[in-house]
Amino acid sequence: MASIQIIILITLLCQRWCDAGAAVNPNQDAIKAVGNLTKLFVQIDDVSANLTLNSDESYSLSIHAHPQPVAFLHAKQTWGALRGLESFSQLIDATYDGFFIQETKIVDYPRFKYRGVMLDSARHYLTLDVILQNLDAMSYNKFNVFHWHIVDDQSFPFVSLTYPQLSQHGSYTPRHVYTPDDVQMVIEYARDRGIRVIVEFDTPGHSSSWRSIPNFLTPCYSKNGVPNGQFGPINPILNSTYTILEDFFREIKKRFPDQYVHLGGDEVNFSCWQSNPDIQNFMTQHGFGDHYELLEQYYEHNLVTIMEKIGLRYIIWQDVVDNNVKVDPNTVVQVWKTSPSYKAELAKVTKMNLQTILSSCWYLNYIGYGRDWERFYRCDPQDFKGTQQQKNLVIGGEACIWGEYVDSTNLMERFWPRASAVSERLWSSAKVTNVDAALPRIDHHRCYQLIRRGLRAQPINGYSFCQAEYNVVMNHLDRDEL
Repeated sequence: MASIQIIILITLLCQRWCDAGAAVNPNQDAIKAVGNLTKLFVQIDDVSANLTLNSDESYSLSIHAHPQPVAFLHAKQTWGALRGLESFSQLIDATYDGFFIQETKIVDYPRFKYRGVMLDSARHYLTLDVILQNLDAMSYNKFNVFHWHIVDDQSFPFVSLTYPQLSQHGSYTPRHVYTPDDVQMVIEYARDRGIRVIVEFDTPGHSSSWRSIPNFLTPCYSKNGVPNGQFGPINPILNSTYTILEDFFREIKKRFPDQYVHLGGDEVNFSCWQSNPDIQNFMTQHGFGDHYELLEQYYEHNLVTIMEKIGLRYIIWQDVVDNNVKVDPNTVVQVWKTSPSYKAELAKVTKMNLQTILSSCWYLNYIGYGRDWERFYRCDPQDFKGTQQQKNLVIGGEACIWGEYVDSTNLMERFWPRASAVSERLWSSAKVTNVDAALPRIDHHRCYQLIRRGLRAQPINGYSFCQAEYNVVMNHLDRDEL
């Protein structure tokens, strides 16, 4: 990242406070400030390091009152400097008398290297502005992965240059798409905030929106052996299927810089495969009997072979390993089910020596009255029976919000600051578990890091207030006319 970009990001991160200046208190009991803090020195050892799973996000931050107020931030990589700048912003406190910051020294680093947020833009289209605003919120909460569930059964808004008919016939309307320029904007906007973009194309199920490619989906048959006009999962028995997939994912590798792609693999409905006579014959020829999970294994094996061929690593939903598909040792398994126990699943997957991320506890599209964020806060990705070596294979977790009842009108306030509870769990020490202590901290974060920055973030407590409440900009009405 060029130095000019770093300067711009510093400006963005401190835009709430920089114009005012902050007075330094030498300790928490001091009443009078000792002077104005006007300088923050930033030292980054390596500004050229790429953003990857193993990027170094550690930093040290010190604020001194004597001999004159000054602050120092040191990070090994740019990504650590971004986290330190966010922490610096959060240290500034506002009162009716002005802005203050305590003299302090911090050495900080994340507990987990994968701290993700998943958005679903297929069931309801999410506008580009809302996606970008959510990336802002992620950076304020030190999330570092945007898992983009970009297509599903319902729609295919991703504009492919290799197969343009996918979005032409699979999107809700020609306006409900993400063009190559849109996608590139999201990737660059995310990277400038230390966030990786991992795109998901879920197959062989959840693939109805791929129907514009001839012979790609499986024709379903009625009980009398006649095609019923419906189509099921991707057809796994045709060589052309894998040619299409290879061409498509070669494009994905060119357009998304991250070394990982999410391949999905969950909730494959076998009924259409079971009805298709060509697939029945294929099953017999390959000795699969009536075990259609073996056909899924056949498909997934071919798919991951393609990934290895083109040089992409991959994340999969837990269903793939549950169905005994042999995967590459570098595979990351996303545990999402709550039944059977996610703790048992974590133990099983890590015993296979596979890296895993947890999202079972953190489906934020499920809402409950009251302080449901406490449940998210109490969930720990390493809380399962296993060796320390197994627990080290849990590389993080992900807060997910599925789009059946979420679109651009309600995404931000439903997700934030509930997701802040997840971010603290994934960043902070495992010893930080006190929910009562977290409440005022997250409530303060809501007011000063989210609402004050213009984000719609819902209350997390039964009663509270913010000094600067969120307000709607009524740009379509003249208040004098009301």
